[in-house]
Amino acid sequence: MARKIIIDCDPGQDDAVALLLAFASPGELDLLGITTVAGNVPLGLTQRNARMLCDIAGRQEVRVYAGCDQPLRRQLETAEQIHGATGINGLEVFEPSTPLQSEHAVDFIIHTLLDADDASITLVPIGPLTNIATAMDREPEILSRIERIVLMGGAMREGGNRTPSAEFNILVDPHAADIVFRCGRPITAFGLDLSHQVLSTRDRVARIRALNNPVAAATADMLSFFDRYDTVKYTSKGAPLHDPCPVAWLLRPDLFAGKDCNISIETQSELTMGHTAVDFWHVTDRPINATWMHTVDAPGFYDFLIERLARFGEHA
Repeated sequence: MARKIIIDCDPGQDDAVALLLAFASPGELDLLGITTVAGNVPLGLTQRNARMLCDIAGRQEVRVYAGCDQPLRRQLETAEQIHGATGINGLEVFEPSTPLQSEHAVDFIIHTLLDADDASITLVPIGPLTNIATAMDREPEILSRIERIVLMGGAMREGGNRTPSAEFNILVDPHAADIVFRCGRPITAFGLDLSHQVLSTRDRVARIRALNNPVAAATADMLSFFDRYDTVKYTSKGAPLHDPCPVAWLLRPDLFAGKDCNISIETQSELTMGHTAVDFWHVTDRPINATWMHTVDAPGFYDFLIERLARFGEHA
């Protein structure tokens, strides 16, 4: 039976690849809906970008919901310097035919979970955690229905990518992240320690382009743009592909390794705001609340991604 999931995102080229990976895997992932949040770019662009990806993948039946346009307590920080003004630079922007649902994303999350069996739906947040935390705060009864939260956010040994201490998704809404990490449900967290191992090198992007189908071409175009900023910043051979990692783990957990830890979020200090304090060596008595993923088979990851993107050309 396919695993029931909701993807909460802020596309973003890497969010886009995560969505395409889920779209390519309907036998294993039952995508109940896509909820969008302000993050990489403002909400009006993230919801449009998600709908564009549905169009590109031929999945116009997938329901897309717009959620929170501001973090819980802080002013929104965005990342156009990385993702471009549209959030998915590398693609030609168009008005998608996939409709935007009228229901607010938080309301959709709440009613979908309340209507579900206990521990039956996996939440896959790959942007700031505002929508998820708002739903938890508004309706605590949803917690028992969550099987697991599989998220992209945080950093330990890698330090931060937006400040010296904080990864972008957590920094944008640290108070939301604090709520989520204290919610009591199982969490699998993919931070920069892992995603910086998954580099979209030129050879890997060329392999994706060589699939010669429209979805693969769009992916290669996005990754070619996405590469420009991070390769300079990190002096690496390709940009790290953060957000597909949680979706890939749902499909191929054998590619990843992690460790059960306590993860706590800094919400007080402006110097280290949004820091994820990962108690990797259990040096405190804080209870385990997450599995911190730290290692990935990067060649295997790209082989798998390419295999799934090839599916979009099978019935062309």
